[in-house]
Amino acid sequence: MKIALQVNGEHHSLEIADENTPLLWVVRDLLNLKGTKFGCGKAACGACTLHVDGEAVRSCSYAVKFADGKKVTTIEGLGNEEAPHPVQQAWLEHVVPQCGYCQPGFMMATAALISKNPKPTDEDIDKNIINICRCATYYRMRKAIHRAAELERQRLSLTPKNIENGEE
Repeated sequence: MKIALQVNGEHHSLEIADENTPLLWVVRDLLNLKGTKFGCGKAACGACTLHVDGEAVRSCSYAVKFADGKKVTTIEGLGNEEAPHPVQQAWLEHVVPQCGYCQPGFMMATAALISKNPKPTDEDIDKNIINICRCATYYRMRKAIHRAAELERQRLSLTPKNIENGEE
């Protein structure tokens, strides 16, 4: 089956033997983007979280056929060293990672949350960020999630449209 994906802004046309292949393996093995991790293989831990058309999905159980024609964002496409995403900046500021294995999934889940809810409460975080961290860095992550939301609000308030209108 031929699959067309836009991954991190780049168009890919791939021949996939089995349309039910998890998107995780297409991203990691065929596109060589290793930031998205394999954790449990049952969509429970969230290490494999990435975005499909802006929605956070557990890619270990998300068949590639459902991503055909869609935009996929992995941790590699979230931001970069010169222009980090607010989540990446907050993670660094709060020194969140311990072992770091689960962190790409947490960051992707957080980016999806703050894109829809720019001021999440602790309850919103508990309800939406259900990934698992074996190192238990949840306290630092919660602080970083609130900081990322703050940075995102600041970023959105400085969009060109707002600056044009004299809003700052």
